[in-house]
Amino acid sequence: MVIRYALSLCALIVLMAPSARAEQIIAASYAEPVDRYGHYALGRPHEYARLVATTDAGREVVLGLPIDEVFEDLAPRLVQVTGQVPTELLVIVSSLDSGSRLALVGLGGNRLEIVAQSAPIGMPNRWLNPVGVADLSGNGEAEIAAVTTPHIGGVLRVYRRRGERLVEIASLGGFSNHVYGSPEMDLSRPSLIGGRMQLLVPDGRRANVRAIMLSDEGLVETDRCGLSEPITGPEVLDDCEQRLNQAVSIAPQSTM
Repeated sequence: MVIRYALSLCALIVLMAPSARAEQIIAASYAEPVDRYGHYALGRPHEYARLVATTDAGREVVLGLPIDEVFEDLAPRLVQVTGQVPTELLVIVSSLDSGSRLALVGLGGNRLEIVAQSAPIGMPNRWLNPVGVADLSGNGEAEIAAVTTPHIGGVLRVYRRRGERLVEIASLGGFSNHVYGSPEMDLSRPSLIGGRMQLLVPDGRRANVRAIMLSDEGLVETDRCGLSEPITGPEVLDDCEQRLNQAVSIAPQSTM
């Protein structure tokens, strides 16, 4: 009787135990540089045919692109858009026909696969530079921000994942977070300003860093940092974030 009870209790514990955690991507890089696209927005050799990832199970998994596409990027970004999905990779894919698009890459059995993507820019040799992934709306779901065509009239765009699509939900013109031919991609980022996640993105001349908030009305500039010379590295963003938060802390509080 005691043995039968113990066995039943063990079975109940097994049934109540949480399921095994899904295998996770923990690192990734691009491989096999190619010249079939030839835009080189980031300089040579930063157009690649393959993406290689390592999982926490010690496996190496690969995604190869068709002959008319490349990864036009420096390094994949490990992201988690919601807590309900495993970690994924945010990458830039460029096509001979339609230019660049954002793509989320995840595990699909024994290989990598594109699980969601944005609409492409629509023309070859038109590139985009991600700003970052952050919960800009405060609803617990991260958005993805990028500047499309940062070299020619850049537009800041914010996307949300909806199934297999990255859907644009807001946009605002007048930005540039990259210099053509440079490998420096980190001239913009999400930052916590006044207790709210905002985007720090240089203007079209890279002479000011604009603080942009996602509101119910769309993207709104809340402040900016003037620069003595055009931004060339991410350290300027550290200084701007500090200045903006200091300004918020000393701003007079409204009274009823």
